[in-house]
Amino acid sequence: MKQGDALLPLLFNFALENAIKRVQVNQDGLILNGTHQLLAYAEAEGSVHTVKENAEALVVATKQIGLEVNADEMKYIVMSRDRNAGRGHSMKIDNTSIEKVEEFKYLGTITDQNSIQEEIKRRLKLGNVCYHSVQNLSSRLLSKNLNIKIYRTIILPVVLYGCETWSLTLREECRLRVFENRVLRKVFGPKRDEVTGEWRKLHNEELNDLYSLPNILRVVKSRQMRWARHVARMVEDRGVHRVLVRKPEGKRPLLRPRHRWEDNIKMDL
Repeated sequence: MKQGDALLPLLFNFALENAIKRVQVNQDGLILNGTHQLLAYAEAEGSVHTVKENAEALVVATKQIGLEVNADEMKYIVMSRDRNAGRGHSMKIDNTSIEKVEEFKYLGTITDQNSIQEEIKRRLKLGNVCYHSVQNLSSRLLSKNLNIKIYRTIILPVVLYGCETWSLTLREECRLRVFENRVLRKVFGPKRDEVTGEWRKLHNEELNDLYSLPNILRVVKSRQMRWARHVARMVEDRGVHRVLVRKPEGKRPLLRPRHRWEDNIKMDL
């Protein structure tokens, strides 16, 4: 079978699933699908050791069926309220040191503080790149309705990829609105002031009146509601459904919770 064959991903999934089932992993930490777990997730003292044991067992199991784990591409991340957590730990698997990172990209940007800010920044940057790449298409020769369709069908999906899992703060909402208003001002162009006769940029209220479609925040919320309804209809043993309906255990830390936004900070849209 040649590289790039359509059956290769399917065969790889079968082989990896077989290897995971053969691994007798340490059950300290998060158990996925009720039976098998790949890595540990816990606040216990030995959680790093558990992750190392499970990763080593997986490497051995995959070698037995002809697969080889590229340890050079493996990374690990420590998520904790304590900024100094994990500094004294090091991990070495198959005679290769595993790099500890503060963030990595996997279907989005994951950070050690479990923050969505970096992912939204990355999405907005990709949206700007996409916008500038289609500027030649969305020229003044095209109608405004066609420019709006280009924005809705090409640019907006790039920005909102994975938005169903976002937990937005006021800061992120402002950033999304700023991005959309900047694009809409390019589409609708400036307005001539009736009093002074000078050309000026459209205000936010004027953009809202001209742009009759749901704004970017309403699109995000509608997609999140649609995804929540989809998850709620899943069978109860699905991992995503269990995350949605489970009740957190334990107690909050004694310190005051972090402020998600300071009320006295204002941003110009």
